Amino acid sequence: MANCETCSSKDGCTVQDKEHCEVNSLIEKTNEWNHILKVIPVVSGKGGVGKSIMTSLLATLMARKGYKVGVMDADITGPSIPKMFGLNGKVQGDGKLIYPLTTHNGIKIMSINLLLSNEEDPVVWRGPIIAGTVKQFWTDVLWGELDYLFIDMPPGTGDVPITIFQSLPVDGIIIVTSPQELVSMIVKKAYNMAEKMNIKVYGVIENMSYVMCPKCNERIDIFGQSKTDEICKQLNIENLAQMPIDPSIAKLADDGKIEKFNNDYLDNAIKFLKTL
Repeated sequence: MANCETCSSKDGCTVQDKEHCEVNSLIEKTNEWNHILKVIPVVSGKGGVGKSIMTSLLATLMARKGYKVGVMDADITGPSIPKMFGLNGKVQGDGKLIYPLTTHNGIKIMSINLLLSNEEDPVVWRGPIIAGTVKQFWTDVLWGELDYLFIDMPPGTGDVPITIFQSLPVDGIIIVTSPQELVSMIVKKAYNMAEKMNIKVYGVIENMSYVMCPKCNERIDIFGQSKTDEICKQLNIENLAQMPIDPSIAKLADDGKIEKFNNDYLDNAIKFLKTL
């Protein structure tokens, strides 16, 4: 979070009033009806690593544990969260607040697709408009009481990540990656951006780590031996989970039934999140 505990200058800081701190002064206040305990963006250094599925699964599993959970789909030009949860139609508003849709298991969802007349319409906007929309998802949406707000981020280090890291009270990020050789570059890009902006990195989830042979149940590392453990040790962060390639998860996402996921792949990540 952009606060005194994570500020790189905290040891030598003489600012007594947090409202006048340069870091805290950039944070946008949400509306008075919201009380959100943890804000956790799920990020990646590149696209195609399964960041949206990981966001959806983390939200699903935390809600299943009894926590109040929301998901902000901040990937404005490539939104996929509503489809995974089987949500369609449009959100409603009263001129002051926007009311998110709620999934079968009570997860609150806000996405640009829930504002469009046709979910297949492209969002052809420039960076400042996209960034402003993401801010509105924080300030104008009636999230209410949440234990965890997960944010599905667009890949890379562009306008939206900068806006969220500077404008929202982020507690920490989770990096999603894959086991290929370039994992070092992917993870370090996301890690270095977070470090420069005084954002805590909770750890890494490695997606597509392996596949289990359906005939002999042998583990096959189709992308070669993982480098994630090595990188996590270098950066002193947690390797939270290794997710296999599991066609059943893709089917659940495609069918809008991600909340029916039932496996232990992310158990360690969930245990970690419960300690925050």
